Amino acid sequence: MAGREHMVRNEIAVLKRVSVGHRNILTLVDYFETMNNLYLVTDLALGGELFDRICRKGSYYESDAADLIRATLSAVAYLHDHGIVHRDLKPENLLFRTPEDNADLLIADFGLSRIMDEEQFHVLTTTCGTPGYMAPEIFKKTGHGKPVDIWAIGVITYFLLCGYTPFDRDSNLEEMQAILAADYSFTPVEYWRNVSEPARDFIRRCLTIDPRARMTAHQALQHPWIRADDPVSPEKTAGEGQDLLPTVKKNFNARRTLHKAIDTVRAINKLREGGGLMAAGQMDGAMSVDPKPKNEVVDGSKVLNDQGHATGEEAQGPQGNDADAMEIDSRGNARGQTEDQIRRQQQRINETVSGLWGKKD
Repeated sequence: MAGREHMVRNEIAVLKRVSVGHRNILTLVDYFETMNNLYLVTDLALGGELFDRICRKGSYYESDAADLIRATLSAVAYLHDHGIVHRDLKPENLLFRTPEDNADLLIADFGLSRIMDEEQFHVLTTTCGTPGYMAPEIFKKTGHGKPVDIWAIGVITYFLLCGYTPFDRDSNLEEMQAILAADYSFTPVEYWRNVSEPARDFIRRCLTIDPRARMTAHQALQHPWIRADDPVSPEKTAGEGQDLLPTVKKNFNARRTLHKAIDTVRAINKLREGGGLMAAGQMDGAMSVDPKPKNEVVDGSKVLNDQGHATGEEAQGPQGNDADAMEIDSRGNARGQTEDQIRRQQQRINETVSGLWGKKD
């Protein structure tokens, strides 16, 4: 069975089992199959994705984040009670039913979820999910089950309180290494000073390396930060009076800008090393040239273009055919990216990163 078809059929099986039993789970209305396609008819979630909704709000407090996580946990507890592990919980898969402020939050996208019996607790070994939200045991391939959803909820909670994920790194490899070691912190301090200790404790108890020591969904619902009927304590209120929206939006946009800058630097470095030249024409400032220059003149047995460079087979050297696709100077730089341009661009990126994040506490 093709991978995509398997995911859709799996989603149907899961939703048929649980979709009408909980208000925070996307409902499967119907499904039908044609010769070439398989169609799912689900609730129409008009309220948009979780983070987009937060960014449209006029204000956003820690108590709002707790309410969102409580709704998510309630649905996850229901899934786990019915022998289902989602395996791909992330903000993009949390949708609102309607645009109204009091709309239900819905868990969606069950393509990677699995139905499993209690006695089969550690039998899933497939590496799956979204890297930044995947639990250590998924990478280790030692077997995983319901606790992976609690880990993902810990990552989502961290993200909702500051605007970036705890294991965000420059590469997938570094991200995986950070996850395996649970290498995260509540820094920079200025972004976390208004977040309460109960919220941090909730995150710590979700992001526990040993899945057996991790909270279950029902235990998480009883955590002081989550319990709706929990008496208000000084520690809990310390971070609830501060509007988190400016910080969350700033950090989210900064991280997005930073990753784009990092990708740009990598592409530039690849160009400087003489690789990936054909892709250079897609970058700002990198201009591809006609592989067959006009005004060719003959100089003995060599064919030269109007700048005196050899063309055709005579030009084939270490660069091979790539030399025809883009003109390279003596240092191996693409014509559209001079050494000075590269240096200035890297300097701007460094200044941007420094300005966005400052010194790490």
